[in-house]
Amino acid sequence: MVRPARPEDVAALDGLVRRLALDEREPDAVEASPDDLRRALFGDGAVAGCLVAEVGGEVVGMALWWTTYSTWRGRPGVWLEDLVVHPDERGRGHGRALLEALALECSRRGGARLEWSVLDWNEPARGFYAALGASPLEDWTTWRLDRDALAALAGRAGGPGATGTAAPA
Repeated sequence: MVRPARPEDVAALDGLVRRLALDEREPDAVEASPDDLRRALFGDGAVAGCLVAEVGGEVVGMALWWTTYSTWRGRPGVWLEDLVVHPDERGRGHGRALLEALALECSRRGGARLEWSVLDWNEPARGFYAALGASPLEDWTTWRLDRDALAALAGRAGGPGATGTAAPA
């Protein structure tokens, strides 16, 4: 069964995030706490949504996402941040069911596209997504400002704790 995540699922979601980090060979990279997840998904001004796959009352998978916007299409979309299914439940259709439900959610919102990133070396995931009809954007590379670089650029716009508004030229 796929359903929207609920606040009582946060511990299971945190476990799945940590499982994903292990699968992606970065077990110590997760800094988010269960409280961070709770605020992002259920707090005032929640910034993300999450669907869960449930078997026998236990959360065994999740698709965590947020809304995007395409200026070219003039419509919203969905960015899938994490799709993860517990290893004991893989191969049973939960990942496909989560993506189908997320595609439906995207369509209900008038979404033009559903997008996500996949590690280059993750051939099983790439094959799974291709079998669903997805294709990689070969001409696009994801760029990121993180940690010190993000702080440095934000500092140029207005100093420490800048709100993101650009300073006059």
